[in-house]
Amino acid sequence: MSSRRIGTGVTRHPAGCPAKYLRLVRVGQRWRWSGRIAVSIILNLAAIVSIWLCGSTPVLADDYNKDFLLGADFSGRVLTDSSFTKANLRGSNFSHSDLRGVSFFGANLEGANFEGADLRNATLDTARFSQANLTNANLEGAFAFNAKFDGAIVDGADFTDVDVRQDAQVLLCKLAKGTNPTTGRQTRDTLNCR
Repeated sequence: MSSRRIGTGVTRHPAGCPAKYLRLVRVGQRWRWSGRIAVSIILNLAAIVSIWLCGSTPVLADDYNKDFLLGADFSGRVLTDSSFTKANLRGSNFSHSDLRGVSFFGANLEGANFEGADLRNATLDTARFSQANLTNANLEGAFAFNAKFDGAIVDGADFTDVDVRQDAQVLLCKLAKGTNPTTGRQTRDTLNCR
């Protein structure tokens, strides 16, 4: 590989890289790269391999807005930050799913199963949880101000710092019993029941 002289006095290889960054050096019968670019290539490859081995590829949130998903099975899935705004999810299964930060704004969740689900910081405003199973669910920090909970099962659910209307709180207090196995909090205490 030949080099050529450029008017500035910097030697460049045909690829256009300055010689100080990239050199092809002959060692015995083989050619090898040396210089800063070789270190950069090695570090980039190491980063790519470590990401691949650790499996820490970014997961994008799913968008199910206004979808018709009667009886859908989302059990055991990681759906963090996904959106189910105004979706019809009647009879769907979200048991043991990671639903942190999910939006169920205005969703129909009648008869849905949220047993053991993590709903921390979820948006549940105007969602209908009529006859839904929230057994052992963690709703800590969720916003559920206009949500409907008629006939919902809330045994062991954690409602710590959940914004609900007073009439919904009274209804939930009538249904509330048990202790959440994950947080160790009693359902009635998390609802501030009297």
